[in-house]
Amino acid sequence: MSSELTDAELVARCRAGDESAWRELVERFSRYVYAIAVQGFRLSEHDAEDVFQEVFARTYQRLEDLRDDKAIKSWLAQLTRNLCLDRLRESSRTQPTDEELAPPGFDDTLAQLDDAMTVREALKELGEPCGDLLDRFFARDESYKKIGEELDLPAGTIASRLSRCLVKLRERLEGRISRSGPSGG
Repeated sequence: MSSELTDAELVARCRAGDESAWRELVERFSRYVYAIAVQGFRLSEHDAEDVFQEVFARTYQRLEDLRDDKAIKSWLAQLTRNLCLDRLRESSRTQPTDEELAPPGFDDTLAQLDDAMTVREALKELGEPCGDLLDRFFARDESYKKIGEELDLPAGTIASRLSRCLVKLRERLEGRISRSGPSGG
């Protein structure tokens, strides 16, 4: 299965019964769904895993209900939100409203998770060596020295490549991130 498929193409293959497309769909969105449960709703690891399993079970059962294949990410986010609220209701003695259950700042957290997924997708699109280099430096927090040792390159070369790769990443992300960051855009 090519991970270069768009979300819509991936959903279409899932609808057609392609098992490898289902695996790719879960792989593509698993971190997102889990992060909504853990970071957005602050569910315990056990509850988050239960929600995660239920989200993808329902996705498998109800994918035909999705009206626009391109909207799979927002559909999964809404399904995850609803299941998290159900989980919180189950653990509560009273029946609070959805607004009372959703933690403060949930919409901001969801926007940050969307942005993080967009950056992760852009890193994959960049390919080698930029995707790996940026991932090592920013996501894994590896130093120039460590990266240089592993790639057998001098630290100065790592710095200049990081700079060029950041320019490429920025070009890919233009207009795709929901909000501009501290650099102003």
